[in-house]
Amino acid sequence: MFANHKIIAFETIVIKEVRRFSRIWLQTLVPPAITIGLYFVIFGNLVGRRIGEMGGFQYMEFIVPGLIMMSVIQNSYSNVTSSFFSHKFQRSIEELLVSPVPNYVIVSGFVMGGMARGLAVGAIVTTMSLIFAELNIQNPLITIAVILMTSMVFSLAGFINAGLANSYDDISIIPTFVLTPLIYLGGVFYSIQMLPPFWQFVSAINPIFYMVNTFRYGILGSSDVNVYWAFLILCVFIIILYSGCIWMLRHGTGIRN
Repeated sequence: MFANHKIIAFETIVIKEVRRFSRIWLQTLVPPAITIGLYFVIFGNLVGRRIGEMGGFQYMEFIVPGLIMMSVIQNSYSNVTSSFFSHKFQRSIEELLVSPVPNYVIVSGFVMGGMARGLAVGAIVTTMSLIFAELNIQNPLITIAVILMTSMVFSLAGFINAGLANSYDDISIIPTFVLTPLIYLGGVFYSIQMLPPFWQFVSAINPIFYMVNTFRYGILGSSDVNVYWAFLILCVFIIILYSGCIWMLRHGTGIRN
């Protein structure tokens, strides 16, 4: 019976999160799709004509996987950050914490909601990309696995960011000064082979670089990284971040203050 209660609680949180971003789809789904569409037009179409090929592919084909992954990362992260912080700010999270709902159910519900938004935007961007380039997915299982795991990683990271934030200004610090630079240095627009040794080293310690390139391998069949190492890194991040979320809820860090 208790297991049924946990399932109901999980489903309730997920449904609430999905309804939250789908109800205001003009603010949550359309703007990121338009932004990525501009990347396709400016970088892929206009600039790409001058660049020609990169990594053995037309430049448009090369950047499509990176732009899809970028949209998934940003929206998975921002959905959980804004949602969980709103619950903190309104004190409604305290109702969940005093209820018989386990912490892992709370975390899983918010994370699944973030993944739903990230994957929804990713699907929209993928559909838009078909206007500009032909996608022939070489490794469907790798493609699906890496995008699911990446959206989970950044949903968990968004949960921690919201838990530690004390104001709405705090939730914008990490996306602005950490997440955005890591994305742009993550091989979305270029191959690591083009970089001088120092910047190759910087890219090699950037986890997003491995996620983008593994996703590119799934679609194009070509990557600058070892795919097995990339999945290992994803697994390690998921375990660490998930443990951090559970620890934060258990100790009330950032919530009871």
